[in-house]
Amino acid sequence: MMSVFSSGLLQKVAMSVMVLLTCYFMIFCHCPEKGTKHVDTQQKPRLLPQSPLPKSGPCNCYEGSTLLKNKLPKDQYEELLQRRAKELQQFKIRTTSVLSTPLFALPNSPLQYPIQGFHVQPLISTPVPGLALHAGQRSSYKVSLKVSKGVLTTEIADGGKVQGDGMTKLIMESSSLVILNYLLAKVFYTSTIYHIHTGDLVSFQFEEHEAVFPITIKQPLLPVLYNMGTSVSSHVTVITKTFLRYPQLKVLLSSIRRFYSDIEVIIADDSFETEHITGEHIRQYIMPPAQGWFAGRNLAVSQVTTKYFLWVDDDFEFTEGTKIEKLVEVMEAHPELDVVGGTVKGNQFYFSLLYDEGEEMEGGCLYRKSKGRFHSLSGYPKCFMASGVVNFFLARTQAAQQVGFDPKLQRVAHSEFFIDGLGSLMVATYSHVSIGHQPKFKHYQMGVAHDKIMGGKLLIRRVACKPV
Repeated sequence: MMSVFSSGLLQKVAMSVMVLLTCYFMIFCHCPEKGTKHVDTQQKPRLLPQSPLPKSGPCNCYEGSTLLKNKLPKDQYEELLQRRAKELQQFKIRTTSVLSTPLFALPNSPLQYPIQGFHVQPLISTPVPGLALHAGQRSSYKVSLKVSKGVLTTEIADGGKVQGDGMTKLIMESSSLVILNYLLAKVFYTSTIYHIHTGDLVSFQFEEHEAVFPITIKQPLLPVLYNMGTSVSSHVTVITKTFLRYPQLKVLLSSIRRFYSDIEVIIADDSFETEHITGEHIRQYIMPPAQGWFAGRNLAVSQVTTKYFLWVDDDFEFTEGTKIEKLVEVMEAHPELDVVGGTVKGNQFYFSLLYDEGEEMEGGCLYRKSKGRFHSLSGYPKCFMASGVVNFFLARTQAAQQVGFDPKLQRVAHSEFFIDGLGSLMVATYSHVSIGHQPKFKHYQMGVAHDKIMGGKLLIRRVACKPV
């Protein structure tokens, strides 16, 4: 593969520094207390824990570790921290939801336990929050907890009896409800099988009462944070795919430079006879001939180093209405979004998708509704949620890379990207940002100069498109 590009070294160095800073802040430590303690039997049990999910305490770096904050320029440190805080907040918005909020069952049953939002890391001992028993006067109180993918432990206290400590079933008994609730407050869960995203079910029993609650076992995601500047060129890379349309491509590039003089442009080119495109902030990647539409998109997206990329066809043309800043504004205001589309020469193409999973053996049904959309975005009444948009859109680089573009789709493909992203991409359409389309000839003289079978697929080369 060959590339022609201008240096983006400074931008990549800044990103590297930001990633290092992220790593520094992602160190966690937990040191549970051990031993036997005496419990004051006069204290009243709490209905809810003071802190639903225990916070991580301070951690100690091993000898020989490098404090990455000491490697950062001192005159940029505070600014970097502020930008990192904003990026981290947006990352949390994108990766959490109300399902991550801890909820605790009210004592309409004598058993209190977490019903939502309890997450543990694989193989890491973690306290189970919110466990308690609310029962009337008895001579003795006995409860049990049972799991299948881990083990349970608790502390030993005077006046309490524990069976199965470190096993899949833990039994606790005491004549004092306060002591029993103390034992429950000290229960820890540890998964015994490494898995980055799974779960366990806990059976919690007291007399004839039984409750079951979930534990999510998940490896935490490392935030991908971008050290963005103030200009749109530090936020966005323009990408396109070209095939035998160099005149149109040059018009596109010229129009980009009229409005954005220093924005990075990436070109994926699978033409049979290539022409090198040169210029400031342009990178052209030469592919093997006729690899196809989505193969080119995959290549272009793989080389993006900015937080967002703007997809345009090679025969589009920037106009006064091509305000990339407005698309960035929407994405920054709603960090849960992955794609925001505009309009092409007044055409605001968008659609909605509905997938009926159907029966396992027969498969499901995918329904597409042209001009189908959902509600508008808060603060942007002309911006609506949808399932897919026109082929002029701003996308979150990481999200698009995770979905990818199927390279089997060579000649005609666009909606398939959004179909593949159904359930993972949040998409919106915005009528306030537009791009032009270069004039099309009414009639063409098409020549088929090269037909051949490659990999079981017919490749047709177009040549000499001109009006007749």
